[in-house]
Amino acid sequence: MDNLSTLKSWIKESSRIVFFGGAGVSTESGLKDFRSQDGLYHEKYDYPPETILSHSFFFSHTAEFYRFYRDKMLCLTAKPNAAHLALARLEQRGKLSAIVTQNIDGLHQAAGSKKVFELHGSVHRNHCLQCGKFYTAEDIARSTGVPRCTCGGLIKPDVVLYEEGLDQKCLMGAIQAIAQADLLIVGGTSLTVYPAAGLLQYYGGNRLVLINRDATPLDGQANLVFRDPIGQVLGAAVPE
Repeated sequence: MDNLSTLKSWIKESSRIVFFGGAGVSTESGLKDFRSQDGLYHEKYDYPPETILSHSFFFSHTAEFYRFYRDKMLCLTAKPNAAHLALARLEQRGKLSAIVTQNIDGLHQAAGSKKVFELHGSVHRNHCLQCGKFYTAEDIARSTGVPRCTCGGLIKPDVVLYEEGLDQKCLMGAIQAIAQADLLIVGGTSLTVYPAAGLLQYYGGNRLVLINRDATPLDGQANLVFRDPIGQVLGAAVPE
């Protein structure tokens, strides 16, 4: 049996599927990933992206942070691709129990998924650090310079920056979902970003599927490995 047929069979037999995804899930929607040759970390800026997207840089160079953030992190015209839509179908059919994502673009929810653990937060949630008022991603995109609240306070995106910890409630929910999964599908991630990549250790089953363009540290432990585009694999495995 070929890999795709095996994946289809496993999906049919499973009722607690968990999908764990990274930036590669959204590249088919036109968003850049981070670590591939044409990713964000290979572009040239006055500061490395890892520096710009850090907690300390946000507060010490706020205007510079927002220039990069609006230019590279806010792609509000992006639409869900075949992978997002396939996962939403799996959830609607009672097969998928959760999505655990490192992405901050909200495309899983835009596709219709309800149970999404956003490990690194979301561009769609922004709050004033002074009064707590909520602002949308569109509010940030429309603003210029350093976005300020009506109270005068600084607005910060609810995204996890370098030097910041993950939300513990989100983290525990993701761990619980992975631990209870009867099929774990991992896609679009280099599995090099911790602590997120470390969550896979909580999966104790024997149906680990990796879908990624490049090799990952866990390829040798996977039961199925695909090198094809995620949308192509999941679109074929979960037909409409």
